[in-house]
Amino acid sequence: METFGEAAAVDWDREVCSVAGVPSVAGVLGMPGSVPVAPDARGMIDQIRELEDAKSALAARQALIEVAFDLARRREQAAAGVPAHELGAGVAAEIALARRESPARGGRLLGLAKALVTEMPRTLAALASGQLNEWRATLVVKETACLSAGDRCAVDEELAADTGIFDGAGDRAIISAVRAAAYRRDPRSVAKRAAHAVTERTVSLRPAPDTMTYLTALLPVAQGVAVYAALTRDAETLRSSGDERSKGQIMADTLVERVTGTPGGISSIEVQLVMTDRTLFQGDTEPARLTGYGIVPAEWARKAVLEGTRGATKTNGSTPDVANSRESATYLRRLYTAPGTGELVAMDSKARLFPPGLRRFLQVRDDTCRTPYCDAPIRHHDHIIPRHNDGPTTAANGQGLCEACNHTKETPGWTAKPAAGIRHSVVLRTPTGRTYRSMAPPLPRNIGANNGWAEVTWPQHASAALPPAG
Repeated sequence: METFGEAAAVDWDREVCSVAGVPSVAGVLGMPGSVPVAPDARGMIDQIRELEDAKSALAARQALIEVAFDLARRREQAAAGVPAHELGAGVAAEIALARRESPARGGRLLGLAKALVTEMPRTLAALASGQLNEWRATLVVKETACLSAGDRCAVDEELAADTGIFDGAGDRAIISAVRAAAYRRDPRSVAKRAAHAVTERTVSLRPAPDTMTYLTALLPVAQGVAVYAALTRDAETLRSSGDERSKGQIMADTLVERVTGTPGGISSIEVQLVMTDRTLFQGDTEPARLTGYGIVPAEWARKAVLEGTRGATKTNGSTPDVANSRESATYLRRLYTAPGTGELVAMDSKARLFPPGLRRFLQVRDDTCRTPYCDAPIRHHDHIIPRHNDGPTTAANGQGLCEACNHTKETPGWTAKPAAGIRHSVVLRTPTGRTYRSMAPPLPRNIGANNGWAEVTWPQHASAALPPAG
């Protein structure tokens, strides 16, 4: 595969040389804006199809350039003496920034590009011609990931666009066709892939609208079906005995109770809310921010604080006996801000590592990883200017990063520095010389002279009492 890539790189080098002086990508992209809207419905539909084909063609071209960039960067790193096992470090992160995507997605996009360019040229051609869009090309690549390079090329040839297999096919039809072809080529690899998938079982959490959240479990099919069947059975039993909740509500409540072991909610987990003091004490409508989730309505936040102080409410309306427990305490911390800008007042430390109070400060200020387009949870509290370069342990020189972004930042050629701005800002510079600015998310606005926020936390059963949306 490396040999294939090297050969392809020679072609790309020739192509780059041969097209010197042609319009830039930016100039080409400006051309569709000069095309007038067709005067009739038929013409408009034709334009919509043509633009869709153009999007696919651009995606194919982008994939080819990404692979060329990866190869060029690896050559540069090898010439600089980078160990072989570290070649390619930071490439996916640079592509992610250029595409305004998270680093994790950047890695997947680079993997897609490599597969299309080096192993599945016919699928790449189908993408370039508009017969497949980028998502469906991704499905083809994903379903052949378990195959050897040779078998993958064979499946690519079998499913070539000129065979007509993909004509009029939706996502499910494409997945079925590719899976069948992959199984015919190497049934053992497909079986091994299924066995390996069991090791990737996991649980994830992501925000949903209206102060809700999606809790997703990736499970082996037998276990997933068993969990769902058990929740369904219990819900139907309670419904038949007169429970007025809907089937879905009972299933959700039962899941929470069984996982946490606490009727109605979660214990020993700290929940952080950041809101203006006017929202908390004076009924102001300025929304609050739930750390790790995002913006929540003011009324919801006040209700969460009130119920957190009283203790959690069980699903049957009763309250757990936590009134005298230290775990049920609700804590308020005053966070002061600079007048006018609304930025949190800085904290600093003489320690080499960020102390707990300063880590909490960064967590509240930054909310999620500060790398542009990365929404991952904060795992590392990082010196923007490294400590070994005499960077101080201060709020101004600190930022919250996910683990992957913190490691990428230490890759040769990557630098970061604090920058002036209305809120805490960082300028990230990549090895290509491009710069990206990251600004701390805005806190809830506090209009008035008080310039204060309250951070509310409760590390106890009361976090179960977070009120429902509405």
